[in-house]
Amino acid sequence: MNSLHVVTGAGPVGTTVALQLADAGHPVRLLTRSGSGPEHPLVERRKVDVSRPELLDEAFAGAVAVHHCIHGSAYTAAAWRAELPEAERLVLEAAGRAGAVVVFPESLYAYGHVDGPMTEDSPRDADFGKPAVRVELLAARAASPAPTVSVAASDFFGPHVRNAHAGERMVPTVLAGKTVRVVGSLDQPHSWTYVPDLAAAMIRAAGTPELHNSFVHAPTNPPRTQREMVAAVAAAAGVAKPKVGVIPAGVIRAIGLVHGETRELAEMSYQFTKPFVLDSTQSEARLGLAPTPFDVAVKTTVDWWRHQA
Repeated sequence: MNSLHVVTGAGPVGTTVALQLADAGHPVRLLTRSGSGPEHPLVERRKVDVSRPELLDEAFAGAVAVHHCIHGSAYTAAAWRAELPEAERLVLEAAGRAGAVVVFPESLYAYGHVDGPMTEDSPRDADFGKPAVRVELLAARAASPAPTVSVAASDFFGPHVRNAHAGERMVPTVLAGKTVRVVGSLDQPHSWTYVPDLAAAMIRAAGTPELHNSFVHAPTNPPRTQREMVAAVAAAAGVAKPKVGVIPAGVIRAIGLVHGETRELAEMSYQFTKPFVLDSTQSEARLGLAPTPFDVAVKTTVDWWRHQA
């Protein structure tokens, strides 16, 4: 029997989760403030603000899982702390009343500065800025009576992924034959998570009770440097490798002194100035999933971008 799933948010993760579920025959109730989202016969799009608790019991009725994929209104610790904990509290309480597990896409921010590959057993105790907010969110999930699963991923790429280092900052630039400028370093190993692999892991975790109340890593291929990522996009597109350049982290920090958005980017630039590697070996075994072959993932991404053009 195909079960009802609720998805909150229609960004790249919410959209991909909703479409994978619907393609598998599951009815999906997609909640956004605007009522937007992908069109599919099994996707019911509802205009629901999940920060309004009076709307949630009806919206979650009959669901076996809630995939909570909303973002803060701004990329700042202040906005996250003002908005996300309360929204998650309301979702967790309503999901508990509905008897649904809540699955969260999660970043690697809670690990903070690392000296080696991140495993599921690495400390998640960052104490600064945006990473500290993620630590607080994880603690609140762990304390919730409702079952939860947090599925952590590294920087995104894939269809529907626009605002990302390997999204609109990279792929359309390569396709246009223009110089690609990256943050930090061209030659440090960095993990990249293909969003369809994250979505598949979230869906599998929702349907696997022994994974409830745990923290898992989305299946992720071995790391690639930013130089290698640019080359892979060019090869998949059948175009010449473009020129590549670096925006040094020091320059970003200097600009951030007078520009708020750049300051928020500078806070996380450490992820690109030294190795930043996600090890998903343990979680792949627990989930029974493997990452999409890297070449296939990059080619699918390039094809999606070309379709947008």
